[in-house]
Amino acid sequence: MDKVILRGMGFIQSGWIDINQNELTKMDFLYKLTTSKAALKTITLVPGETNYILIKKLAEKFNLSEKKLWEVYNKHAYKADGNILADTYSLPYGMKEDHLMLYLLSQTSKKYEAFSKKIFGIYDKKKWYYYISLASIIQKESATIDEMPIVSSVIHNRLKKGMKLQMDGTLNYGRYAHIKVTAKRIREDDSSYNTYKYRGLPKNPVSAVGLNAIKAAIFPVKSRYLYFVRNNKTGLHKFAKSYKEHVNNINANRGVKKSYTKIKAVETKIDKEAKTIMNTDVSKQKPTSIKDLWMNVK
Repeated sequence: MDKVILRGMGFIQSGWIDINQNELTKMDFLYKLTTSKAALKTITLVPGETNYILIKKLAEKFNLSEKKLWEVYNKHAYKADGNILADTYSLPYGMKEDHLMLYLLSQTSKKYEAFSKKIFGIYDKKKWYYYISLASIIQKESATIDEMPIVSSVIHNRLKKGMKLQMDGTLNYGRYAHIKVTAKRIREDDSSYNTYKYRGLPKNPVSAVGLNAIKAAIFPVKSRYLYFVRNNKTGLHKFAKSYKEHVNNINANRGVKKSYTKIKAVETKIDKEAKTIMNTDVSKQKPTSIKDLWMNVK
């Protein structure tokens, strides 16, 4: 009789469903079997987080094999990191390793293509990931969203001059995501992530990125800044156009205890410019400047 009733009510989906009640009559239960939605779990990939941390979280939260998740990721991911957009995902409970990982990768791939076409009118994966790599460094180095276009300008300016980026954030890749960069690490790490040793961007993005970092990577504030250091009083960065000015900013920090949560920084002119950029629809930028940005990426 149950089978007859269920056929009359509708279709039972496969997998886990969320009945959302603890006690039901038999008829209510049969009805729920045909009308309830998939049971979902949410997971958030924080901007600046690495895939090493994400895969551990996925394995733990969804009771999956970390090894199998890595196998699927390594087989289908385009780069070592940056293939999954920093966002909150609602995933059906009971998904297997291959379905879950392929879903995350494909969703990001679709979004990247859509973003690229909106901004540049074209999508070239190799060129797009140049900006994802740049955005990942901005994500690691910026203290706030409003700082991102300014940090971006420093990276662009140093790259144009052929200077080494020399940024700690690039060494916080993979399993080193939350490990303090030491002089020993800088001496011993021979990967392309070590921007103290090698010029240019690392071969892979450093981490997952959010839309604000991508936007800042493509549209930096116009500046002549080449250096920045975190202010121990505010937690924000002090930017400098010359090495001498940069050294003075470093020396101003000496003996000053970190008190980021206690003091609110006064908004500067460059901060206001950054906010304006972040609130601008990038699709309205001049086509010639957009084309130049795209064509200059090798």
